[in-house]
Amino acid sequence: MLNGMYTDRERCVRAVQSKDARFDGWFFTAVLTTGIYCRPSCPVVAPKPENMVFHASAAACQQAGFRACKRCRPDTSPGSPEWNRRADLVARAMRLIADGVVDREGVPGLAGRLGYSTRQVERQLLAELGAGPLALARAQRAQTARLLVESTQLSMADVAFAAGFASVRTFNDTVREVFALSPTELRARVPKRNDTTALPLPALPLPALPPHTPTPRTPPPGTTETPGAPIVTPAPATLHLRLPFRAPLNPDNLFGHLAATAVPGVEEWRDGAYRRTLRLPYGHGIVGLAPRPDHIACRLTLSDLRDLTVAISRCRRMLDLDADPVAVDDQLRTDPLLAPLVDKAPGRRVPRTVDEAEFAVRAVLGQQVSTAAARTHAARLVTAHGDPVDDPEGGLTHLFPTPEALAGVNPGSLAMPGSRRTTFTSLVEQLADGRLRLGVECDWEETRARLLGLPGFGPWTVDVIAMRALGDPDAFLPTDLGVRRAAQQLGLPSTPAALTARAAGWRPWRAYAVQYLWATDSHPINFLPA
Repeated sequence: MLNGMYTDRERCVRAVQSKDARFDGWFFTAVLTTGIYCRPSCPVVAPKPENMVFHASAAACQQAGFRACKRCRPDTSPGSPEWNRRADLVARAMRLIADGVVDREGVPGLAGRLGYSTRQVERQLLAELGAGPLALARAQRAQTARLLVESTQLSMADVAFAAGFASVRTFNDTVREVFALSPTELRARVPKRNDTTALPLPALPLPALPPHTPTPRTPPPGTTETPGAPIVTPAPATLHLRLPFRAPLNPDNLFGHLAATAVPGVEEWRDGAYRRTLRLPYGHGIVGLAPRPDHIACRLTLSDLRDLTVAISRCRRMLDLDADPVAVDDQLRTDPLLAPLVDKAPGRRVPRTVDEAEFAVRAVLGQQVSTAAARTHAARLVTAHGDPVDDPEGGLTHLFPTPEALAGVNPGSLAMPGSRRTTFTSLVEQLADGRLRLGVECDWEETRARLLGLPGFGPWTVDVIAMRALGDPDAFLPTDLGVRRAAQQLGLPSTPAALTARAAGWRPWRAYAVQYLWATDSHPINFLPA
């Protein structure tokens, strides 16, 4: 395992000297003689080993007084796959920080969601990452600010507030400290080119935002904001972004699954891109995602730019972009019957979700029915109970309904058997009143146990939610018809018990093995739409 790799000095030095991009995001190299920090694959001449110091996070580098390299831009590295592989306190905290919880709720809010004291959370993050939650959130704000500075023509005041800074002064000071450039100098370094062709969709202009009236607010506890500081709510804007990933990435089953199961009105495949609506903390958004050889082209329209960091985090999570495909595929290749599937199309990802509660509802709607029937059931709920949105560029019409809205649905109006109505109502009621939580902070085993206690929830439903909503990379579906059919075709054991025993050698990546097994079928989920 690469957990804590930054403490293995010899291995880190070899990765830097070989400029191995696989390790970008795993650790960061701080150079004592220059005062900068880099990603392992930085293209400049590698420093002498005695001048290298290794850190687990960009925030730790910044706290130690190092500035981000202007050449390799370490802040744009893919995220560490550790946070999606693990379910311990640190991993859950990092997923919440990426989801913007510290900016919205402060460190006490982060600790409350995790069920620990603020002191415990801070101590464990410092021990493993060399930085506490405030420093980690600050590094994330700096990255968001740089993205906005370089990819839009927003005023610097609007950039500051959209990135989550409490004041323009704090924004200016942070950018100078992290990047050794002022925000204006950062923007001046951007090549004069038109990057709005990332997606084959009409390109909207990105004008400077109109002036807004500052609205005082009380900052969340545990943050460094000043009470009563004026917070500007930015106007809607459209951004064109590139989402990095670790190669290889096979887009076929990833985008094929999302497109084939798309709920009309909420999701669609249009002009070579998967598009969907997003329900976000401050507003809503529409995202278009299209695979490219070395990145995912992302066209993101937000009603409130303060949601930018959260939207990017959720899209990356849905597409499993922080995975380490080399580690996954190397493990699965140890099984001689799986190896040909991996060699044929390496880099398969697990298609996940931007909304865990939404996926759980859709999993219930899909119990023992076809994909088409499940989409029909979901579309009816969306039309009747979803919040309408405008989409001048496509056919998206609604946000998926919230659990609170679905808890008010008359069970008699649901076109499904009585037992499944009970399953549906039990799920949405527990999601709505908070008895069941399916966020990124969840403990996977505890959540599995709670789901199994609901009426109508068997192993298949629980494990498909664990795999695609909770993000457990080791979730396995031995009772799934497609998995059993593929197992029989390959000569693997086809009974659930025997297949589970054989799959012990695939751990901790059994969810990825499911993708390779599903890919043996001709179902549309396995093919990139035309």
